[in-house]
Amino acid sequence: MYKEKLPQLKIGNITAEKAIIQGGMGVGISLSGLASAVAEEGGIGVISSVALGLLHEDSGMKYREANLHFLREEIRKAKAKSDGIIGVNIMVALTDYNELLKVSIEEEADVIIMGAGLPLKFPQDINPKNIRRTAFLPIVSSKRAFDIIFKYWEKAYNRIPDGVIVEGPLAGGHLGYKNHQIEDSAFELEKIIPEVVGSAKIYEEKYGIEVPVIAAGGVYDGADIDKFLCMGASGVQMGTRFVATHECDASLEFKQQYINSKKKDITIIKSPVGLPGRAINNGFLEDVSGGRKKPIKCSWKCLKTCDYRTAPYCIADALNNAQRGDFKNGYAFAGANAYRLEEIISVKELFTILENEYALVKALSLSA
Repeated sequence: MYKEKLPQLKIGNITAEKAIIQGGMGVGISLSGLASAVAEEGGIGVISSVALGLLHEDSGMKYREANLHFLREEIRKAKAKSDGIIGVNIMVALTDYNELLKVSIEEEADVIIMGAGLPLKFPQDINPKNIRRTAFLPIVSSKRAFDIIFKYWEKAYNRIPDGVIVEGPLAGGHLGYKNHQIEDSAFELEKIIPEVVGSAKIYEEKYGIEVPVIAAGGVYDGADIDKFLCMGASGVQMGTRFVATHECDASLEFKQQYINSKKKDITIIKSPVGLPGRAINNGFLEDVSGGRKKPIKCSWKCLKTCDYRTAPYCIADALNNAQRGDFKNGYAFAGANAYRLEEIISVKELFTILENEYALVKALSLSA
């Protein structure tokens, strides 16, 4: 019997065999181990660039220097392990955003994914018009953000991004929504994707190229993949599902937080940088919500918007501690579906499950 395969995903000059991007997760959750495993299976593996210096505090380097050094190292390690597609996620809100961007371009990352802010201005010595080896994918949460970014790039650089990731309010980590929007059906990913696809088609017709729209935030199984592809998306980005894999770069204790979580444990928090975020509730977060401030030693201002003098805790330290399994002093960001995970499997097994789920949905739709 014919079994429909996952479609390919073309972004700029690169083509992934399977239309799945593994979400970049920090601090240190998706590094070269996870990214290379995903790339080997035909997806796009993504390294999170945030605060890598914290993972190597014994390096003797200053944090800014260490962040760049170890990002370069992670990209090289991932490329040595796989000939597949390797991307880097860089938060626009990072203080060293420009430097991380340069390192990723120098190391010829296949894709640079830019979120946590509008990626408009590039360093003076980098013009994206002249860069074709690396594809650029901004993350947006609305059609309005898409329009702002694409109009700016068109005017400033005489080119447009190679595609866009649309992240809905069911994502893990920091969210590009206000608190009241997270549960509002008007802001569901299912509403936003068709709007952005419509805007993308305008640029496709104008430039005669494909502008892939990637659905992200709450994408969990093959049925979700099919749903968003049917809405006009070219692929999906998935983060939470990849945490519960052997190749994920986090500690076993971190992965077990996902496996052991219940639906009631997945909560919306107020981040020290003033944004809502989705995480797995624990004693650390309960202390914070109870008004207890954690001691802060700010090694350097990693986020442009952070004021350590008023923050209840250092988010970089908290996430770094969690990555290592220290949940007395940290917590895990997670997507809305984290509680559905039941076991830790290999990346290869996960791809097989997703492909089978997708094929089953397609077969059922044909027989209906």
